[in-house]
Amino acid sequence: MGGPDIGGEVLPCDQHEIGSLFLFEKLSPEQLSRLCAEGRVERFGPGPVYIEGDPATCFYVMIEGTVVMYRRVGGDEVEVTRTSQRGVYAGAMQAYLGDRVPQTYNNSMHVTEPTRFFVMPAQSFADIMAEWFPMAVHLLEGLFFGSKNTQRAIGQRERLLALGSLSAGLTHELNNPAAAAVRATAALRERVGKMRHKLSVIAKGPYSREALAELIEIQERTAERVAKAPVLSPLEASDREDELADWLEDHGIPEGWRVAPTFVQAGLDTDWLEQVAATVADDVLPGAVGWLNYTVETELLMDEIDDSTNRISHLVDAAKQYAQLDRAPHREVDVHELLDSTLLMLSGKIGSRVRVVKDYDRSLPDVPAYPAELNQVWTNLIDNAVSAIGSDGGDGTLTVRTAREGDRLLVEFRDTGPGVPEEIRGRIFDPFFTTKPVGEGTGLGLDISWRIVVSKHHGSLQVESVPGDTRFQVLLPLTAPETDSGPEDGSGSPTPTPTDTDSDTAEEHA
Repeated sequence: MGGPDIGGEVLPCDQHEIGSLFLFEKLSPEQLSRLCAEGRVERFGPGPVYIEGDPATCFYVMIEGTVVMYRRVGGDEVEVTRTSQRGVYAGAMQAYLGDRVPQTYNNSMHVTEPTRFFVMPAQSFADIMAEWFPMAVHLLEGLFFGSKNTQRAIGQRERLLALGSLSAGLTHELNNPAAAAVRATAALRERVGKMRHKLSVIAKGPYSREALAELIEIQERTAERVAKAPVLSPLEASDREDELADWLEDHGIPEGWRVAPTFVQAGLDTDWLEQVAATVADDVLPGAVGWLNYTVETELLMDEIDDSTNRISHLVDAAKQYAQLDRAPHREVDVHELLDSTLLMLSGKIGSRVRVVKDYDRSLPDVPAYPAELNQVWTNLIDNAVSAIGSDGGDGTLTVRTAREGDRLLVEFRDTGPGVPEEIRGRIFDPFFTTKPVGEGTGLGLDISWRIVVSKHHGSLQVESVPGDTRFQVLLPLTAPETDSGPEDGSGSPTPTPTDTDSDTAEEHA
């Protein structure tokens, strides 16, 4: 055998035996004779037949024995198929496409016992396909490239749908602090106007220069108290409001109950009011309290505006972090920053019925990654978890956990939804497979996530599920691999099946 294939013991080619294989059973004796002339029968002992990523030089059809197909996931070889079905085929299955697609082995093939194959060089296989089945070749080309184009188009739609959902959530999140800032600004304008009026009244009143200086000093001290106001429990706040209202009433301040809550929010108490009363004359006290009430209100409103604008700035930063604008596509990243930005962007969709628990190991190092694409993975997994929790109409918990597992970093998304039924668990990463109603899912979210994690980051994505406890686990290498072990577009499914266009095996019932 030429090329990188391992090679086995060459045996005579029996046309009758070859013709009994389901792939060739409709061929004429002349065609079977050509197969034997251009191909050969080989026996392989236990071990590898060909290796994933090597040039695909041969097409294999098993006559008897057992084959095991492996796919490289990170640094590990993961078994994806094991069969003793006579007639299964593998290898250079897309040789008829020529150099329009990379002609490499998508999987590694091993045999566990002495196994015989009919082996045909890739070019001979391509020539025979084009000569004997020209219409079939055109149909297969159309199916292959059509599937790729459809998958690419729907993948783009999946990203646009996610972007639309995120934009709606971000708009909702931005609207709250923006509306609060607008309300606070309008109220602040009103309070400042009243302060100017109060200042005019005070200036025209019978207040001495010393009294005015004392009022200004008290105003400065009050502003400082507002900045350092403690956080009180509802019961503590209620008790303090009652104390302040009683004090104001005892000192002849009209409608003291109206200003008491504002003073309490600002961290003022009866001891502070006693200091004010000791500083100004009795006839000045009501005006001083009113003046200070406006001072407190303006300080609180400015704090509210400051909080709102900081919240908006934080959301914009989170959006930039999520989209990875103005950043290198591949770099060392803190996965916790990525997770936090994604959770914030999805907070509108997560809603109040899903409790989010962050169980982070902050001691984990940064990892080499494509951060914008990992954010897409987090989005898909969080969205699925939230949908699962909401599928039974109840509340639930989403736990996002990070940990170290050997030389890899674990990111786990655990939800309390109904779980993934065992009968479909092996298909959830397949392209276009979805359990959502028609029009609500493309079936590409997990497929795209798998490609990003496995093919682009050399990690692994797996699921463990029982009712009430479903865990999607992403494992990422802590260090960058020396060489890229797969195409960036992640061609192929995680578990090849006989009907996949990228599959390396097929069974008789396919």
